[in-house]
Amino acid sequence: MRPTYAGFWIRAGATFIDAILMVIVFTIPTMMIYGAEEMNNGAIIHGFWDLLINWILPFVVIIWLWVRFYGTPGKMATKLKIVDARTGYKLSVFQAVIRYFAYIVSALPLGLGFIWIGFDPKKQGWHDKIAGTVVIRDNNPDEVTFEENR
Repeated sequence: MRPTYAGFWIRAGATFIDAILMVIVFTIPTMMIYGAEEMNNGAIIHGFWDLLINWILPFVVIIWLWVRFYGTPGKMATKLKIVDARTGYKLSVFQAVIRYFAYIVSALPLGLGFIWIGFDPKKQGWHDKIAGTVVIRDNNPDEVTFEENR
């Protein structure tokens, strides 16, 4: 079986999984360092640890996961892969960085760049188009064997 483009809802599910993991791994430790009140005071960056844990570390980890494993844990759990749109191979570090920052372009106009995934023939969000990537479903099922019934 050949891979197919991953649509809006499966990608939304993968993003939901990633969001839960991000809260656990990044937000909770930051709240333990700074306290809930400080985190809700409206500042963009609350200090060194906030900058490191919530801005720099997620950037590095996400880029590494995209390049090394074709996606984040949510994409892996839903059997999705981010690949180069022209070749179908792993995306480059450059593409990953461009894709990461292109999320801003997808998000700013009321999330239209993400909603676009539902209407695009290749199921590309604006961030995918800008970075030259596609998200595919790996439809190759795992082989299943059954014992004979006795």
